[in-house]
Amino acid sequence: MNKAKISIVTGTYNEGENVEEFYSRCLAALQKFPQYDYEFIVEDNCSTDDTPEKLVVLAEKDPNFKVLFNSSNFGFIRSQFNALVHASGDAVIFLFSDLQDPPELIEDFIHKWEEGYEVVCAVKAQSEEGAFISAIRRCYYRMLGKMAGDKLIDNFYGFGLYDQKVIAALRRYRETYPYLRGLIAEVGFKRILIPYKHEKRKHGKSSFNFFRLYDTAMIGFINYTKLPIRIASFLGIFIALFSFLTAIVTIVLKMSGIIQFPIGLAAVSAGLFFSFGVLLLFLGIIGEYVLAILLQVKHPPLVIVSRKINFDSYCENEK
Repeated sequence: MNKAKISIVTGTYNEGENVEEFYSRCLAALQKFPQYDYEFIVEDNCSTDDTPEKLVVLAEKDPNFKVLFNSSNFGFIRSQFNALVHASGDAVIFLFSDLQDPPELIEDFIHKWEEGYEVVCAVKAQSEEGAFISAIRRCYYRMLGKMAGDKLIDNFYGFGLYDQKVIAALRRYRETYPYLRGLIAEVGFKRILIPYKHEKRKHGKSSFNFFRLYDTAMIGFINYTKLPIRIASFLGIFIALFSFLTAIVTIVLKMSGIIQFPIGLAAVSAGLFFSFGVLLLFLGIIGEYVLAILLQVKHPPLVIVSRKINFDSYCENEK
């Protein structure tokens, strides 16, 4: 009788200083469960340091260490999802390879899975990252949660365990930019939350810059909220009504001679700049929605894998 299998899934981009420790710490946690087989699924997003070479060495040493090398940098959102749907384990654990997600929590995840939970979500209770960035993240996710009608999981970033039934459900999605945090909340299944401390990055520098954070934030808003586009409509109606009433009042006061308005463009200019500012803001929001529709219509591949190591079979989601 075949053993059940645990899959460890992660993505890498310039994590050469972390991958070996990541592997050893995850393996140490897995070795506490000899009743299960295991596999690692690592998707490298076209790293420019020595990460690919170190991944090859680990794959040669351990045939259960499987690697996907992308042909280009497709971004962590698409790469992490592609790695997840390649996992064949009965339980699939996703965590980031920068070691800010402690691999030691794998033990707790498996115990909860054995208790019957199909989704085990690690939620960030504390963080050692900078106070400013941490505060921005909290504000964003709190606001996104409210706009989405509290459908999303607070302080959950994808770190957790998913039963293969959950992975099978995720494979049915054909989104160009699959927002894992939203999808996990959307697919349901029996779920439990485990608080954890988000550790400080041990080695190297994060590749997350302002533009990547903005891109991730907008994907969350566009995919899981209708509020921004509705605010645009309501505000447009409000400004139109306000402008109409202002015009009526101005005409009445001027014709009655109650008030003589001074000749000047200051007030008119201020109103025009305000109106144009609001218009441009919501044109940008509408543009984000149109861009999302365009990407879905084009339906590009999730990623393009240029090389595989230790994979025996074709995965239906591979492009």
